[in-house]
Amino acid sequence: MSEQQNSGITTDISMKFRIRGGKTVMVLPDGSRAIERKEAIVDTTMVKIIARGHRWHRLLSCGSFNTIEDLAAAEKISPSYVSRVTRLAFLAPAIIEAILEGKQPAHLTMKDLLAPFPADWIMQDSHFQMLA
Repeated sequence: MSEQQNSGITTDISMKFRIRGGKTVMVLPDGSRAIERKEAIVDTTMVKIIARGHRWHRLLSCGSFNTIEDLAAAEKISPSYVSRVTRLAFLAPAIIEAILEGKQPAHLTMKDLLAPFPADWIMQDSHFQMLA
């Protein structure tokens, strides 16, 4: 058979592939998942880093460690990383709830969470929605 006889229809769909919770997910240009699943897909990596941010914030607040540098030395990691993760203790409750339930936007990554974001909860919601 020649290629002319065997040609089919080709459709190009713009999408990205992202890893969520150890699984690859197709993300469309509007930020939604290409294939919606009925059950929630909880990104355990995001959940763990948010929990770590709350824990580190609590340790600093209660006086177990006087500075971020002291905490970083105890955890054997860089003070910069401790600072970025600790900031997650100030995420809006709605964003944390969405992540815990696996209902966060498909485009949202841990890298996005560790980047600077607004302190105001209303502004956080629009900030994380615009990252798509």
